[in-house]
Amino acid sequence: MMSVPFFGCALAMLAVWAGRRWIAVGLWAISLIALGVLFRLHVTDSLPLDF
Repeated sequence: MMSVPFFGCALAMLAVWAGRRWIAVGLWAISLIALGVLFRLHVTDSLPLDF
């Protein structure tokens, strides 16, 4: 799952290189949203601590 934001950013960089600015901005925004969702899932996950 964590590879989704990295692939999105890589595709955004390729879109910039190809001259597709708005596609790059869209891919970057989608990557940022995916990173936020993954972060929220990570910080709200309960830890199975047994003392």
